[in-house]
Amino acid sequence: MSNDTGLKFSTPAMRILENEHRYLSYLMGQWHTAVLWFEQDNISLDEGRARLQELRGAIMDFIIPLNKHTAKEEEHFFPLLGQYIGFEQGPLVGIQEEHREIDGYIGHFLHHTAEGTQLNSVEDIRAAARDAGEAFEVLTVHFVKEETVVFPMAETLLSPRDRERLSGKLNTLIT
Repeated sequence: MSNDTGLKFSTPAMRILENEHRYLSYLMGQWHTAVLWFEQDNISLDEGRARLQELRGAIMDFIIPLNKHTAKEEEHFFPLLGQYIGFEQGPLVGIQEEHREIDGYIGHFLHHTAEGTQLNSVEDIRAAARDAGEAFEVLTVHFVKEETVVFPMAETLLSPRDRERLSGKLNTLIT
């Protein structure tokens, strides 16, 4: 039996975050299919509204583990790595800005699709779905940046003691 999990990182803390990225990417793939549906021609207003509410439900389910994952990074990982590389410039600044950008797109989508909100045209519905699509795109690039820049940096720079402490703090469920 092979123990190969397909994970790239060797330290437990980075493996936890990488594995969470895998799970979140899987969930994103499910709702991104719904986003792409809105790109087709000849969508009826009623069907568009119904599909948008389904998309909203999927994103509502998605943001629970996303928020838990992001909180782990913001509360434990970034402050620790920042002690090694600084907080004023560099990759942590951009990564944290992306967290805010993702929250903005998802928040905008949820605001415009809230119960009682009546989207009055197919174009209004498509515009709302585009916010979800933008969140997907930013998240996809964000995960790549973390896994190609920030996580390898942490594996290299963090002391064995800090890696062990971080692993203990990150070893919680996001579901």
